[in-house]
Amino acid sequence: MRVAERESQLVLGIDPDLDSLWPQASEAAADARDDPGAWAAAAVRAHCRALIDAAAPACVAAKLQLARFEVLGAAAGATLAAVAAHARDRGLLVIADGKRGDIDVSARAYAHALIDGLQTPVGMLEGLRADLTTVNPFMGRDSIEPFVAAARAVGAGVLVLVRTSNAGARDVQDLELARGGAAWESVARIVAELGLAGTGAEGLSDIGAVIGATEPRHIARARELMPRAPFLLPGVGAQGGRVEELAPAFAAGRASGLVTASRSIADAHLHAGGEPAAAARAEAERLRAAVWALSG
Repeated sequence: MRVAERESQLVLGIDPDLDSLWPQASEAAADARDDPGAWAAAAVRAHCRALIDAAAPACVAAKLQLARFEVLGAAAGATLAAVAAHARDRGLLVIADGKRGDIDVSARAYAHALIDGLQTPVGMLEGLRADLTTVNPFMGRDSIEPFVAAARAVGAGVLVLVRTSNAGARDVQDLELARGGAAWESVARIVAELGLAGTGAEGLSDIGAVIGATEPRHIARARELMPRAPFLLPGVGAQGGRVEELAPAFAAGRASGLVTASRSIADAHLHAGGEPAAAARAEAERLRAAVWALSG
């Protein structure tokens, strides 16, 4: 529904780097310069809010890179929650990109933190309430299932790493298995099986897959293996992925592919010139229009 309303499949990647925040962020945090921790948290909040305000009209979701917030130390949780709330206020879904994955007990703890919260003896401790959460499947199906259970309990979704955008993905994910097929294809089959029990918007599964846009030759095969899974497609822009090569991702409908862009939007002013917010807005709109036209 949100995709159709905004005519967009663009996801704004938010991964703030203290060395490359927009100038206004440092200015907004000037009163906290005597406390490095407070300054960093205030600057990150100001940067992220300004970026969201600029790009949100062209986007359907914000993908928060958790490590970029966790580096803030004690202020991480509050800063992350504030940025997530601001994204929701601007009509965006929130994707928690932490790529978590562990044995079932630890996986449940991660899921509570990011999705549905934790019931304590004295009441409910609220989680991040992410609409979608990225999960690392390396430890197997039972490391994914706690996330699936937590997400389904509150109407959220899970995005499993299947074939990622980094160059090192070929070291493990592309290895041929003795029984045939690549390792990533085995993960894709697990995603398809887990997704059979849950249907989200547009008839798609509530269990999706992260498929790197930097290796478009895999996208058609991934769609064949996961016909109902929504794809999160990172790697467009700074990593070299090209929108024009992503058409097979949308074979299941316009909402079946979400294209994420981070640095190409946040750093657009470094290439196009002008004020950061205006450049980010223009680049987000350019990408939105390109993806929408491709998926039609």
